Amino acid sequence: MTKNNLSLVSGANGHLGNNLVRLLLKEGIPVRAAIRNKNNTKPFEGLNCEIVQADITDKASFVKALQGVETFYAVGASFKLWAKDPKKEIYDVNINGTRNTIEAAAEAGVKKIVYVSSIAALNYTKLPANESGGYNPDRRDMYYNSKNDGEKLAFELAQELGIELVSVMPAAMIGSEAFFPLNVSYHILKLILNKEIPVDTKITLNWIDVKDVAKGCYLAAQKGRSGERYILANEECMTITDTTALAAKLYPELNLKVPSAVPKPLLYAIAGMMELTAKLSGKPPLLTRKDIAMFSGLQQNFDISKARNELGFDPKSPELAVTEALAYLMKNKNILGA
Repeated sequence: MTKNNLSLVSGANGHLGNNLVRLLLKEGIPVRAAIRNKNNTKPFEGLNCEIVQADITDKASFVKALQGVETFYAVGASFKLWAKDPKKEIYDVNINGTRNTIEAAAEAGVKKIVYVSSIAALNYTKLPANESGGYNPDRRDMYYNSKNDGEKLAFELAQELGIELVSVMPAAMIGSEAFFPLNVSYHILKLILNKEIPVDTKITLNWIDVKDVAKGCYLAAQKGRSGERYILANEECMTITDTTALAAKLYPELNLKVPSAVPKPLLYAIAGMMELTAKLSGKPPLLTRKDIAMFSGLQQNFDISKARNELGFDPKSPELAVTEALAYLMKNKNILGA
């Protein structure tokens, strides 16, 4: 039995999850918000939605949470690029979470799943990357591996269990409501404003406004074809250095210095020192040697014509997304200091 087009959003107190909850409510869709920590209700202040506790590592909690749900937005995942034990804390959590939630959705009689994958699951060897180019052959990062293997598993399970599943692949999400702790992408803008990026790493990001991604998820539920994947990104990326230059132009009073280029061996040495400090402190390093090896010079440019044509996806430009996200951080100085 479905209940008035009820939708469940997992990871609903996260950056994308919470913006998606807000969008669905604006569209008049009843929402059940699934969160791991029931005490973290600040993101739901003033929102007319049901809040339930469910953890992707606990299948039974999702079987219960998904009762009467028609559309399941599978947003919840471990989104971090560094951990003391990345296999256990990132890869295993995301793979088991995918299996648990999709099996639970099938048991609960859910009609459709919008599975939030990532541009990490794209093949970058031929640019611009598109959905039909296969999966990322670079196996050096556990988060990237979890998104590649997780999406493959999601499609396999959906076919096996007879449930409709559409995959969406967001890029680096910024903008709009942001609740502490900041996600990985937003944190980079915070580092820029706090003058904590000392050198030009030649690392690029494909900036996308989180509200555009939330809209893309909703459109995927309405128009997406089961078994298909859709890139929710911009066509072109920006380097962190170009992003810093834009911030410096917008906020001259901050006296931001645009990072200078350094030889790659020096970059590796700096990253190695940061990794050593991280091991001692237990805090994530600003930069790792793997980051340099995988991402320095990598162009994250995408062909988004499939999402444009089939879903009606029409994102704001990366420059505008960055401008608005920087303005949000400047307005909320408490986040910059956190």
